[in-house]
Amino acid sequence: MCEIIAVANQKGGAGKTTTTKNLGRALSENGKKVLEVDFDPQFSLSTSLGYTNTDSEQFTIGDLMDRAIEMKELPDKEEYIKHTAHFDILLSNIVLSSTEMKLVGILEREYILKSILDDLRGDYDYILIDCNPSLGMLVINALAACDSVIIPVDSNYLASKGLELFLRTFIRILKRINTKLYIKGILLTKFNGLTNISKKTFRNINESYGSGINIFETKIPSSVKVGESDDQGLSIIDFTPENPVAIAYLELAKEVINYVGQ
Repeated sequence: MCEIIAVANQKGGAGKTTTTKNLGRALSENGKKVLEVDFDPQFSLSTSLGYTNTDSEQFTIGDLMDRAIEMKELPDKEEYIKHTAHFDILLSNIVLSSTEMKLVGILEREYILKSILDDLRGDYDYILIDCNPSLGMLVINALAACDSVIIPVDSNYLASKGLELFLRTFIRILKRINTKLYIKGILLTKFNGLTNISKKTFRNINESYGSGINIFETKIPSSVKVGESDDQGLSIIDFTPENPVAIAYLELAKEVINYVGQ
């Protein structure tokens, strides 16, 4: 059975794209079939996988959303799904910015992405959605379409307030739009256990949310190799498999696969 996971947090720089990209690769290493959806108008995920000119693509997620809004038939999957050596990707570009504006005035606007991804569930074990850093209609669409959420939190930032704002949106979606939605876990990124700021961020989040929300045992460290792997269009696992970040994402994949809830 396919699980759709949104990787979301309205705070920029929390590691959403890095997590989507490398968790997807790590899940594939465990024999899972994975689709990564770039659902950000800044298309960072697409770029980090080597698709640097997505404006030339015939179909991106924005184009599919526009067609769904206009109730037009979607193209064949092979026309918009890109295949890498280890997982598939649905690309994005700036078109998605105008799509978000179109969503404001239509009925059932929260369910447009869901209508697209539900048709793909039968092809994958996991679909990961890389969300943009906001709490707007795109993120609401992602939360309506997914089964669960992973929330990356920058360990170098006192993130409690930003996390609180996201959780308010999550609760509204849970009550009104997607009653089966749950949080798979809070993921600490850019973590350095030797620094006071990382330790304080972990302590604050654990004290505030640990009793009701899963906090992943795996913490993702920082490494300049992440940026270098992006420049090469590779996952950190393929670029430098011995790197602590690569090892951490492989461990995170095991947690995701074995998750049984709280």
